Amino acid sequence: MKFKNPTAQDLRDVADQLGMSPTDAYLESVEQIATHLSNAYAALDNLADPIPEVRYPRTGGRRPSAEENPLGIWYMKTDIKGAETGKLAGRTIAIKDTICLAGVPMMNGASVLEGYVPEFDATVVNRILDAGGTITGKVVCEYYSVSGGSHTSATGPVHNPRRPGYSAGGSSSGSAAVVAAGEADMSLGGDQAGSVRIPSSYCGVYGMKPTYGLVPYTGIAALENSMDHCGPLSNTVADNALLLEVIAGPDGLDARQRNVQVNDYSEKLGRDIKGLRIGVVKEGFGLDNSEADVDAKVRETAERFRKLGAVVEEVSIPMHRYGFSIWAPIAHDGGLFTMLESNGFGTGMEGLYPWSLMKAVAGWRSDGDNFADTIKIMALFGRYSMNRYQGRYYAKAQNLRRSLRAAYDDALSRYDLLLMPTLPVKATPLPGPDATVEEITARSWEMINNTCSFNVSGHPAMNIPCGMEDGRPIGAMLIGRHWQEATIYQAAAAFEQSGDWKTF
Repeated sequence: MKFKNPTAQDLRDVADQLGMSPTDAYLESVEQIATHLSNAYAALDNLADPIPEVRYPRTGGRRPSAEENPLGIWYMKTDIKGAETGKLAGRTIAIKDTICLAGVPMMNGASVLEGYVPEFDATVVNRILDAGGTITGKVVCEYYSVSGGSHTSATGPVHNPRRPGYSAGGSSSGSAAVVAAGEADMSLGGDQAGSVRIPSSYCGVYGMKPTYGLVPYTGIAALENSMDHCGPLSNTVADNALLLEVIAGPDGLDARQRNVQVNDYSEKLGRDIKGLRIGVVKEGFGLDNSEADVDAKVRETAERFRKLGAVVEEVSIPMHRYGFSIWAPIAHDGGLFTMLESNGFGTGMEGLYPWSLMKAVAGWRSDGDNFADTIKIMALFGRYSMNRYQGRYYAKAQNLRRSLRAAYDDALSRYDLLLMPTLPVKATPLPGPDATVEEITARSWEMINNTCSFNVSGHPAMNIPCGMEDGRPIGAMLIGRHWQEATIYQAAAAFEQSGDWKTF
């Protein structure tokens, strides 16, 4: 396919879309002027697109039967083996279906992408395979990854392994469920509003959203470039730290990565936490929808840290209450541009652009009525905001994120870690097939107020399971300084070793 110079009629069609009314003579002149540009574009067809080579053999995977997949966790099953030796040798890792895995279908929870097959592996996939891991499959995620519940994927709902019929959380719904169900040793998820930590809390597993830019996002479907994170989920702190060690560090492709600081995340495991200072964030409790048992269990967690030798004090960060308000325009106005208008990857960032995926995503323009309600509302509201206010609220939110980051940094100058409930609620029942749009969206967004703030600020934040009520896990969130994931792991491991969280 060669680039073709636009005709005067092509330019007329584009002018109509742009609200312009040039004369026919003007467009005929533009047709001639554009020839030089068209020739430049066409010359690119003579150059190979530098897509990374696929270095490990595999088959195309298979869709599991309903009998094999009773909880709706799996999109594709695979058995892609990496190097014979390495940190992950003998371990199985499942990946969220936003992550490119060459030769294996990728859907991102969306009907418009069904049938798309990536031609290269994401950086994190290569790093897992280089470390000897086995990619055991792709797990279901929410429709375009826009839901904190597990009921919006085009493949159907993902059930919570600890309480079937209840939400597994989202958007990395399968990533948490597959670990909690014991069907993979570890998994990878993505996080733009809490999508690693939310399902980790609902399912009772460890889930780390690393510092922004620590893990390369190359080859992963974006939601909003300034908030995209990829992180590990696991049943143990040690496995979580191990997987982060494998996937962390610059890859020379992802422009999100600036001045990255990588550490030995397993090195502090087993150390005591005597003298570690933990600030319990007052504003993370008592939200409008906070459940009393959740708040109580996280305060008990703070006391357990105190008994383990930490210095635990309450700290007030009033700016935390504005985290959702700052996050919302970035996610909705920015997400509209990144996910839809620019075909899933945005512009203006140096990196690896997977055109085949962008082309597949572009099909949404003829499939919009089949969007999940969460995507429809994001698109409608984002376009309204941008049309009426010319980007004012996106711009103001991006400016205010510096103030939010500074507020957390100020508290973290006095404390090694911050602590609050990961979510204000426990897992909720999955909406039924006849659920109203109000119920569908409520179950999607009701839980994100604490988690989304740290996608804005970029601080590392981890869910640790800290209790169980009515068969549903409760999670506490530890937040650290930028690049200080090791300190979070140190505290999380000490807490893990203090007893069985299911009995706390």
